[in-house]
Amino acid sequence: MKNKIKIYLDTADIKKIVKAKNNKNISGFTTNPSLLRKNNIKSYQSFIKYLCKKVSKPISFEIFADDEKEIINQSIKISKFSKNILVKIPIINSKGKSLAGTIKKISDLNIKLNITAVFTFKQFKSAYDSLNKKNFNIISIFAGRIADTGRDPKFIISKCVKYKKNKNIKILWASTREYLNIIQAQNEKCDIITVTPEILSKKKLSGYNLEKFSIDTSKAFYEDAKKMKLKI
Repeated sequence: MKNKIKIYLDTADIKKIVKAKNNKNISGFTTNPSLLRKNNIKSYQSFIKYLCKKVSKPISFEIFADDEKEIINQSIKISKFSKNILVKIPIINSKGKSLAGTIKKISDLNIKLNITAVFTFKQFKSAYDSLNKKNFNIISIFAGRIADTGRDPKFIISKCVKYKKNKNIKILWASTREYLNIIQAQNEKCDIITVTPEILSKKKLSGYNLEKFSIDTSKAFYEDAKKMKLKI
């Protein structure tokens, strides 16, 4: 199945981003502070500068502040590194306060935004209504984390897709858990999905014969048992 949905690679691994920058199946990149910590990024500024020299596709870098003044300040600084940057701003801060008003102020400065940590239709609506419709912007709905709570994210996403009328604002399926999510996101008419390198590597299994997969699995168990020299 050919994917119509755009795939953004979700990682802060510099080598993997640079390696994928010319991959025709990758349309952009997303990062966040947790991924920076996982990849032991010491200097955020150096990280942004280096990747902007290497990557011409859309790439998202996130702010790390709670108060409006500092969020605006960081957004302006990040956006100035390159034209292909989208500044990531959570729809809500760590204290539970909506950042919709702050988002509007920044969006009105013609800064391209990726509104992140969106979990509800109410949050989506407030983000959508706050964005400058003349600019390319993304709203990231955390479908994987919604699914972690036992809820099917397609109901929230379907409602968001129906509400969205502007072509410049894209809906992104975030926190992808498995390769199947790419198909699900496409079926729900999301514009973009973020995929980790680990999940993307499973593309080779798309449409794989299940009988052969069963044999492969049994063989792996058998070979591992032999290597361990298991005895009863």
